[in-house]
Amino acid sequence: MNARGRTVRVGTRGSELALRQAATVKEALERRRLSVELVEVETRGDQLRDELIHRLGTTGAFVRALDEEVLSGDLDAAVHSMKDVPTDQPEGLVVAGIPERGPAADLLVTPLAGLRGNVDTRVEKLLAPTLQREHEARLEAENEANGTGETDDGQAGDRAGEDEDSEGGEYERTVEEWFDALAEIERRALERAVDTEYDAICLAEAGVTRSGLDHHVPHVGLDPAEFVPAPGQGALAVTAVDGNLAGHLHEILDHPPTRVAVTVERTVLAELGGGCVAPMGVHARLQGEVVLTAVSVLARDADRTVTATRELPVERHAEAATAFAADLADRGAAELIEEAKRDGPDGAKRQ
Repeated sequence: MNARGRTVRVGTRGSELALRQAATVKEALERRRLSVELVEVETRGDQLRDELIHRLGTTGAFVRALDEEVLSGDLDAAVHSMKDVPTDQPEGLVVAGIPERGPAADLLVTPLAGLRGNVDTRVEKLLAPTLQREHEARLEAENEANGTGETDDGQAGDRAGEDEDSEGGEYERTVEEWFDALAEIERRALERAVDTEYDAICLAEAGVTRSGLDHHVPHVGLDPAEFVPAPGQGALAVTAVDGNLAGHLHEILDHPPTRVAVTVERTVLAELGGGCVAPMGVHARLQGEVVLTAVSVLARDADRTVTATRELPVERHAEAATAFAADLADRGAAELIEEAKRDGPDGAKRQ
């Protein structure tokens, strides 16, 4: 299929992060004089409430709907976060392009309970309690200044008198002025009801930076050699039906060093059968003629771990990754993953 002279329809989820990622692919194709239309598709993962996502019986909750439309011909290609893509691909579908990877590490954004949902959703859950307390404090201060008394609960927030625009317990800005100065994600956080106040959350650095959220919350980078990230983290996958168009997309989009590293990570994942349920990290990076690969597999209660780092030859990286995974399995990694599958929600259905 020749992409010249026609519009290439590229599917994406409708979240802000997904749209931003798809836009980078669109721009790369347009620089090569292709006409591209981004098409938003709702996936099964998008249809469920955040707390129900973990109950899905299979991997690929955010992927399958897009790829089904590619296979049917309604879309020419689809853009995914690589770590969401199952290792078992439908027949006829290929990962045509893997653009240059973003940061693969995680960030400690702020004890960690499991938070589900898009990056924006999780940051909103983090920001909500503090912002809501501040809002109450500002309303109370403003009401007292106007002689109207206290707010409904009569409680001042933790940050009253401590904000950057407060002096002597009085705020320089009105509540309306303060609200107008908030970022959009902070405004949404004010409206969010949360059951748990989190001290910290762990998020992929690539997602945070691509969403532009790194400026809104303090964070600390986690060393991927010690806090091993998810396989494929930071990378994108552009899927298409195997054929001429896929070859053209590969020529434009593919970044060979990233493909080598991601292939190693996903090979280890596939061989160990980790799927989306096991606490497992794999991180690979090219270092001269070798691919330095770190793997960490943990029990669900984190009381047992299997970790290792190995240099794999670039020229045999897939074969070497398979052997590495077999060694890890013999050391107990396979047992930990099987335990995680049995103990997890809907364990019998998980891949």
